[in-house]
Amino acid sequence: MRAAVLHEIGQEKLEVLDDVEAVGFGPGKVKLRIRATGLCHSDVSAMSGVLPQPAPFIPGHEGAGEVVDVGDGVTGLSAGDRVLVCWLPACGDCPSCKRGQTHLCLAGFMNAGTPNFKRPGGDVFGFAGTGTFTEEVVVGAGCAVPIPDDVPFEIAALIGCGVTTGLGAAINTAQVEAGSSVAVIGCGGVGISTIQGARVQGAAQIVAVDPVASRREAALRFGATEAVAPGELADAKQRITGGEGFDYVFEVVGKSATARTAYENTRRGGTLCVVGAGAMDDTFQVNMFELFFDEKRILPSMYGGGDVLRSYERAIALWRAGRIDLESMITHRVRLDGINDALDQMRTGEALRTCIEL
Repeated sequence: MRAAVLHEIGQEKLEVLDDVEAVGFGPGKVKLRIRATGLCHSDVSAMSGVLPQPAPFIPGHEGAGEVVDVGDGVTGLSAGDRVLVCWLPACGDCPSCKRGQTHLCLAGFMNAGTPNFKRPGGDVFGFAGTGTFTEEVVVGAGCAVPIPDDVPFEIAALIGCGVTTGLGAAINTAQVEAGSSVAVIGCGGVGISTIQGARVQGAAQIVAVDPVASRREAALRFGATEAVAPGELADAKQRITGGEGFDYVFEVVGKSATARTAYENTRRGGTLCVVGAGAMDDTFQVNMFELFFDEKRILPSMYGGGDVLRSYERAIALWRAGRIDLESMITHRVRLDGINDALDQMRTGEALRTCIEL
């Protein structure tokens, strides 16, 4: 089958190959035919080495498609079922799961170090134990979550990571209060979803912050009350909050510099929510006096900070009700030539029906 492969960490271009085989099918596993995939910034971070990932590997962890086959012991799934890919399934038995923090379960990460593809030249890994830039993939049964018939594959792929992460940051982790002021730094797919989550929660002011003009324009369409370049954030803080700072600031970039900016623009007693996934050697610093004196809450949010299955259901319910706009997110595109060229090749003919580029 065909797949888009990154041969070495640090390369910027993917190569579409037709000699890739999905492996590992057996008890507890399912084989999926991928019908739609999203491009998440985490894929780019893995390619560049910011996030740890062995190579060669197939990027992609936002995906949706159909079940081709199920292994022994798999219940609740059958060939032909429509599913989305959950890259971080909960085992149900570990301490995190038993505490109700299923998004912190490490079972999915344990599988990330096992190759689930191969070529004549050797093993190939799938990013985060999945790898959706391909025609077929074998994953654990917990990674295949059934979706209703009225949810298009393109929408389901978005819900598989970016939408769930952004909505959950605002709803689950920060628990944005109605009437509050919000700033969102970084307006890619996850940032746009965070903006929509803040709007659902009833935030009065939502300021989108991004250096790219097209992303600022998109943020306004998705619910931001205004959008500014990074250099204009100080003025927005003064105008909207009287210089005090925003009630909630979301960092959706994954860099210590933007996290520090977010901290400085959060009011005393307010909430800084860190959503972006950053590098292990990039250190965010606060001094002990300001940590004590300002009493700002610093809340990391991983995969939306809540039970992902419940979060999927909530996203679908909000979409059906017209409370969030997911169709428009499919056309919210960023051009990354080395990746998009490969995805364009993948979606010709009977391969991926669409690609969502965030």
